[in-house]
Amino acid sequence: MSWEHTDRPRLGLRAIFPGRLGFLGRMRVVLASMWRKASGRYSLIVLAMWILFSLVSRFWTPVPIWTTDGYRIWQAPSRDHLLGTDGTGADILSWLMAGSATNLAISLLAVLLSGLLGLLLVMAMVSRSSGVSQTVVVLVDALISLPTVLLALILAVPLGPSIAVVVVACGFGYGLNLARIVRPQALLAAESDYVRSARHSGVGSFRIFCTHLVPNVIPVLCVQLSMSAGTSVLAEAGLTYLGVGVPAGLPSWGHSLTTSVKFINVFPLTVLWPGLVVTMVVVALNLFGDALRDAIDPVTNSGLRAAVAAAGRSALRSGERQEKSAQSNDSGHHVENAIRTGEGDQSCR
Repeated sequence: MSWEHTDRPRLGLRAIFPGRLGFLGRMRVVLASMWRKASGRYSLIVLAMWILFSLVSRFWTPVPIWTTDGYRIWQAPSRDHLLGTDGTGADILSWLMAGSATNLAISLLAVLLSGLLGLLLVMAMVSRSSGVSQTVVVLVDALISLPTVLLALILAVPLGPSIAVVVVACGFGYGLNLARIVRPQALLAAESDYVRSARHSGVGSFRIFCTHLVPNVIPVLCVQLSMSAGTSVLAEAGLTYLGVGVPAGLPSWGHSLTTSVKFINVFPLTVLWPGLVVTMVVVALNLFGDALRDAIDPVTNSGLRAAVAAAGRSALRSGERQEKSAQSNDSGHHVENAIRTGEGDQSCR
């Protein structure tokens, strides 16, 4: 007797967020749970302001970023310049707003690259082929010792200072670290009974990885990706200071720090503002990962468990109503057919 895998696994958001509640319903519950915590509220507010300033800066800044005034250099905060001016007479607030879009793009691209690379390495590290898995493990252990700064310096030789250097260096370094941290959790899921059942049912390795392993490592993945995003902001500032990061013609928070750090003893406010922005964003990203991990895990989030259970009960009641309606319709059809049959018999007589 052959046993068939009737519950065919699905890819996409259905696999990562199973249940009757749906993706949007879960996100509402998750965001509400994060908002109830002080750390989650702080991270959501700071990240929302970061995205808002990045979008607004594409169309408007208080002062055009390339406007300079040699008679108003190193000015203190005033009505015309809310955060003061730098050594060229440019408005610091305008440069920070314009640089927020650059840093947001770098963080998103670095997180995307590190996430894809890390998951591909994890898939190879938990492969059923012992030769492939052991080779990848040794390769990751060897490459993880390569510093991000050294990799950026190597890439800057053919590419020159550019955003691509920062993104590739951060994505490669953080992807290796992510794979090494996520691997133990993925191995535990790979040895579970439901994964063995799926394998015996003929489900492919890639589908098993997407439908069973990835959902089990989502909490760890959220923390690591948020830390990667925060570290990429710091890496951009450091690499730009070394001259291999964002090019000179593009505003960024690293440029604001680089051009002002030489005069920190004379004009400390010009270094304070970009340093404060970088610190707030990095702290918010780290807290966001921790808050998201606790909010999306039904074990630690009782509100999510209750919402999923309520959605399941609602779906069950709806199914029962539909079944009763279908039964009543069937009985009505049977009565109607019987009446028609009786009328036909009478007409024949």
